[in-house]
Amino acid sequence: MLGTLMFVSKLLLEVLPNIHLLGMLTMVYTVVFRKRALIPIYIYVMLNGVYAGFSPWWVPYIYIWTVLWGITMLIPENISPKIACVLYPLICGLHGLAFGVLYAPAQAIMFGYDFRQMLAWIATGIGFDVLHTAGNLAAGTLVLPLSALMKKLYKKA
Repeated sequence: MLGTLMFVSKLLLEVLPNIHLLGMLTMVYTVVFRKRALIPIYIYVMLNGVYAGFSPWWVPYIYIWTVLWGITMLIPENISPKIACVLYPLICGLHGLAFGVLYAPAQAIMFGYDFRQMLAWIATGIGFDVLHTAGNLAAGTLVLPLSALMKKLYKKA
């Protein structure tokens, strides 16, 4: 269900360029479920491939969300809410900014770009990465309250 929620949220927000809830949901799932968050993350990745095709654009998705998961895993579980309310959106936003840079090595390998061409590809997409940053920063403000809610609900289940 959680992976499907990620996928549906992406479909619903596709009208907005690089604005989505994926980074926020990745972080919420990781804060709540830790290692098991990889299950809904990769369900999302697979659903995306099934829906839109396992084309070259899909290959970086295999690792891009894992980077955000890994960074989130490094945050102590008992972090103070005062720090978390700043740190979570910041990490989410930085992942949006770094998206093009994270995507670029796969593009370079698949399409035979040299280092200069890869840098040009990154530079060309920086405007979209800035939009991605803004959207992720805004969505990242929901990580703390949603993860607290999910932890409560999960304990009741």
